Amino acid sequence: MNFKLVVVSAGFLLATSLSAFAQERGPETNLPLPRFVSMKASEGNARRGPSLTHRIDWVFTVKDQPLEITAEHGHWRRVRDREGAGGWVHYSLLSGARTALVQKDMLEIHAKPDDTTMVVARLERGVVAYIDACTTSWCRLKAGGYRGWAEKTHLWGVKSSEVLD
Repeated sequence: MNFKLVVVSAGFLLATSLSAFAQERGPETNLPLPRFVSMKASEGNARRGPSLTHRIDWVFTVKDQPLEITAEHGHWRRVRDREGAGGWVHYSLLSGARTALVQKDMLEIHAKPDDTTMVVARLERGVVAYIDACTTSWCRLKAGGYRGWAEKTHLWGVKSSEVLD
């Protein structure tokens, strides 16, 4: 765990968790870090560093796949996928459109954010779905022509504390 020392008064120090302070912001966009985005392109190179001169370590090949931005440098964003693979990607390959990766096989999509409501569809593990909205524990998704609500705990691409309108 990271700690930050804060001077409370002359001669006294207080160690406190960094999470007690405001969330880190990207130096280029002033948006929160980390944050989720999606792949705009159907293919994108992830490089070892933030420039075209750096070696390509990974190639993302799934359009709309959710990615997590962990750092910014100029027009470059350091991203990772669900498995932790990634690197530096040019910002033009990314979209602010929110998507999620289904992590549970045959995930039930409900008509309302309540597991007692009608099941509209079932999604296989690995399906990429568009996020319309999220409450504290459910997200409204679009996938394969279906729209409905899924429990957030079965999705990668949205933080557990995140609420989206």
